[in-house]
Amino acid sequence: MSDATNASTAPPQGSYLATGRGKVTLALLCLVTFLDVMDGAIVNVALPTIRTHLGFSVQNLQWVVSGYLITYGGFLLLGGRAGDLLGRRRLLVAGTALFAASSLTCGLADSQALLVGARLAQGFGAAMMSPAALAILTTTFQGPDRHKALGVWAGISGMAAAVGVFFGGLLTQDLGWRWVFFVNLPLCALVLFGAFRVLTADRGRSLAGGFDAAGAVLVTASMLLLIFTLVKAPDEGWGAGRTIGGLAASAVLMAAFVANEQRRAHPLVPMSIFRIQGLAAADATQVIAWAGFYSMFFFVTLYMQDVLGYSQLRTGLSYLPVTVGIGFGSAVATKMFIRTGTRPIIVSGAVVAAGGIFWLSRIPVDGSYLGNLLGPLVVMALGLGLLYAGVQTAANAGVPEDQAGLAAALITASFQLGSALGLAVFSGVATSRTSHLLAAHVSPPEALTAGFQRALLVSALCLLAAGAIALRASNSRGESVDAPDTQQHLEPSYDPA
Repeated sequence: MSDATNASTAPPQGSYLATGRGKVTLALLCLVTFLDVMDGAIVNVALPTIRTHLGFSVQNLQWVVSGYLITYGGFLLLGGRAGDLLGRRRLLVAGTALFAASSLTCGLADSQALLVGARLAQGFGAAMMSPAALAILTTTFQGPDRHKALGVWAGISGMAAAVGVFFGGLLTQDLGWRWVFFVNLPLCALVLFGAFRVLTADRGRSLAGGFDAAGAVLVTASMLLLIFTLVKAPDEGWGAGRTIGGLAASAVLMAAFVANEQRRAHPLVPMSIFRIQGLAAADATQVIAWAGFYSMFFFVTLYMQDVLGYSQLRTGLSYLPVTVGIGFGSAVATKMFIRTGTRPIIVSGAVVAAGGIFWLSRIPVDGSYLGNLLGPLVVMALGLGLLYAGVQTAANAGVPEDQAGLAAALITASFQLGSALGLAVFSGVATSRTSHLLAAHVSPPEALTAGFQRALLVSALCLLAAGAIALRASNSRGESVDAPDTQQHLEPSYDPA
């Protein structure tokens, strides 16, 4: 392994996080996850205005959100492993540049096709940015610094969705819907500037057996098809031929990918990574937990606007206490890791969050913010902060340095997959309940509220299931390990021959 490769990840002796450069590095990397997660939420509040201005149908409007989700989730594993092999700063810069260019295109779009195409490109940029940034974090900070940094990363990631909803309402109401995309540009410029000034260049690594192109095509096609099918399932129906065929085809592609990886000497995704204790359980916990969390935000937002009649700005302001709760929960988790390990933190967070969402499932048709939303939202946010910080730490502990990008991609892909799965399944639960009551001539507000109640109840049960899965996770305190004998398998990416 070359000295240039090691330079980007070898922090100085002592606490690097205590230094000014360490703090700036962490802030820069957290800005990346803030951008990626916020962009998935900030657009939601602006959707009605976008529909009016560009003439979207109700059915086609979903692609403004789904386009980003599909390419982000579909290309994550490829993006994470590419960072390990080609250089993480290089992937971070390339992804951020693409994200900025596509954000500008979204803001200037004057047609439906251009906006959706730019959102697809945005998701691809995010799939390069996020795992590269998380891998740089986990290989730069070591020991106690590492779990503190992961706690801050988790807190920022969790708050970003609520902040996105707030700024979505503020910008749409005061400046217009195009600014939910233009706001990304100065943040991207800051990331690019910081990447060159703060982060050390790494040259990446090339595998002696060459790049696993077949594996890259198979896993990307499988992930793209899976998320696409989940996104379309509520409209197509779970029993529809397209839904069943899409899920089956995705499974076949994934099976072919696994078979390909097992027979290759230098696979794109080494199966050995799943033998790291607790990693698979942490990723599975993330999938199930975010199925509940993401759908909860979706249904509560609809309840505020469609039942209580909140404006876009008031809806956004309603989530400000959520950001405080998530930040507090993450801070508590970071201080508890050394004493308790991650498992009690994750399980406690899941139980607390489940309690908050169950409380939300009792919302009445004539509810109020102070009486029916504020308390349960804050409780849910505390649980989210605990759970997310614990899962991020557990999923990245014990991962060899040469697979840090892949581990980061796996936990981020779990977030995306869980979000798509939860929205697809639970929106069907809500719609079924609402449609049944409307057919029985129940008033629309009452029918909508009953549908939201049913979906939120199932979301709470989902969080309890995530807590049960977390019992199988390792009780990590944020340890990391070095890759064994990586010099035997890796070499500098530049080959003069």
